[in-house]
Amino acid sequence: MKMRFEKVSFDLKAPFVITGYTFNTTDTVRVTLEADGVRGQGEGVGVYYLGDTADVMLSQLADIAPRIDAGLSFDTIQQMLPPGGARNALDCAFWDLEAKRSGVSVWERLKMTPKTLKTVCTVGIGSAELMAETAAGYAKYPNLKIKLDGDNPVGKLEAIRKVRPDATLIIDVNQGWSFNELKEYAPACEKLGIAMIEQPLKRGGDEELEGYTSPVPLGGDESCLDASEYEVAASRYDVINIKLDKCGGLSAGLLLANLALRDGKSLMVGNMTGSSLSMAPAYVIGQFCHFVDIDGPLLLAGDVDNGLYYGAGGIVEVPNSALWG
Repeated sequence: MKMRFEKVSFDLKAPFVITGYTFNTTDTVRVTLEADGVRGQGEGVGVYYLGDTADVMLSQLADIAPRIDAGLSFDTIQQMLPPGGARNALDCAFWDLEAKRSGVSVWERLKMTPKTLKTVCTVGIGSAELMAETAAGYAKYPNLKIKLDGDNPVGKLEAIRKVRPDATLIIDVNQGWSFNELKEYAPACEKLGIAMIEQPLKRGGDEELEGYTSPVPLGGDESCLDASEYEVAASRYDVINIKLDKCGGLSAGLLLANLALRDGKSLMVGNMTGSSLSMAPAYVIGQFCHFVDIDGPLLLAGDVDNGLYYGAGGIVEVPNSALWG
């Protein structure tokens, strides 16, 4: 078995602004595994707020490269690398390789019949007028995710709701509020029909949510990286956001999904603004989710070959096997 890995960068169509960050490009790491004359690929974007950059991922993969051999397995991948983008890329590449060299698709392996998903489309932070204009321009998407911080969040939501009374709105604060701000804004969010508030408080600073009953369901993203953090997050959040870059691949994502489903938690699948090669394995997790956020390629100026098809109504078609799985 051979492994290759490389940095692949994608320009964004426009600057993408969230709490504390502005992104103009997405730097990914692509892993290619080759064995028995076939190749499997996976993509990692990393976790920016943990310093999990493309350079870090490349270094991690270089360290384990001498250990990649015919004995590679899903279990050994979990042991070789910590949760994060590098393990995600390698794990997903191995899923793809196993499907292609066995002739058994990921769906068949998991005994699943995939259903078509509907993704949110994301509105980045800007003025109330700009965000409303963007939301109006996404008229074909019935589900929108609104990025917010502490700057006039209710006013921005009111402006968006005015132009999109039809839309299901979830909001993503990316750790941008205090507990007092959450308690202040949540009732207004309820009145505006917001379906979910994602990660309002800082990672590691959300113990105040213990015992708090929000009028709008709360989602944990940064506060639940992988299965090891699930039990604490489950006591504070109604929805668990699974991102394969956080937990370290589809294998780890399925483990986290099973824990949440066991406890009756709602699930969301998210993304770190990767290409369709990142979205394809996330599509598997999306089968279990009430909230689906796999719109990364829509923000890119260009996508990979055989990319996902995004249609009217936010529809995302099942990935082509030539892409992944």
